Amino acid sequence: MLTETTLAALRKRLLQRQRELLDLHKNGSDATQIVELDQSRLGRLSRMDALQGQAMSQEMERRRHAELRQITIALRRIEDGEYGSCESCGGEIAVKRLEFDPAAQFCIDCANDLERGAPRSR
Repeated sequence: MLTETTLAALRKRLLQRQRELLDLHKNGSDATQIVELDQSRLGRLSRMDALQGQAMSQEMERRRHAELRQITIALRRIEDGEYGSCESCGGEIAVKRLEFDPAAQFCIDCANDLERGAPRSR
């Protein structure tokens, strides 16, 4: 069961991580820009390196957006008084799991079932 102190600490961690991700987004948006195709200015290998760097930056940006969505959901669940309960079975999510990942939406059993492609029902 989540105590008020634990809940406040988890909320603080979620807000801190949210700020970090937003700062990374502001500072990293240049790396996802279109790579120039003019090979007279960039050699073929340099262009390939730039394309690879761009693809890696885009994937990192996609992951940041996904994590931000999860954080937003967790913060909303805190406000609604639903935080700490599994979105699949309705059971309690272990405090240790929430301390490891404050944005966790599922208990460990449901998370394992979802990974295997067999979602549990309430």
